[in-house]
Amino acid sequence: MPDLNRLYVRTPEWARVAERIEHVTTLTSRLNVLPFDDKVTRAALLSEIIGKPVPESVTVYPPFYTDHGLRIEFGEHVFVNQSCTFLDQGGIYLGDGVLIGPKTNLISSDHPLTMPERSDFITRAPITIGANAWLGADVTVLPGVTIGHGAVVGAGSVVTKDVPPNTLVTGPAARTRKHWND
Repeated sequence: MPDLNRLYVRTPEWARVAERIEHVTTLTSRLNVLPFDDKVTRAALLSEIIGKPVPESVTVYPPFYTDHGLRIEFGEHVFVNQSCTFLDQGGIYLGDGVLIGPKTNLISSDHPLTMPERSDFITRAPITIGANAWLGADVTVLPGVTIGHGAVVGAGSVVTKDVPPNTLVTGPAARTRKHWND
């Protein structure tokens, strides 16, 4: 049985994903140059990007970037501020009332750590953001993270592990975690 959390490059499946990425990049390029007051065309393009209607209560301010689009799920009354990037190949699920600050990155795919494997495949894991959670400006959420309902992630934070419901987390998380020899 294939590992659904890995996607090997240089395969027919990767070729289809690469075609989708090119198509979605074209769509987001069009989305990001529309006049801001052209809400009807913006909503239509966003629906085309994610492959289904976007709830009318959802607001996504451009510029907005995504690599795949088809694995983004918006709840009701979601607000996404300017300059956000959603790399959604692993899946991104936003609950009702989620607020996303500007320049936030939701990254649900990654590469293996070891150099020989890095260009062979990508790994994927979903990001789930619970209802009424708030991500401040310039937050980065990494693959496989769940942010509980009502939680708040402070500006500039890098979220590498799950956040319990109704919890405030802040600060960068970069620190030495592992060493290896190639």
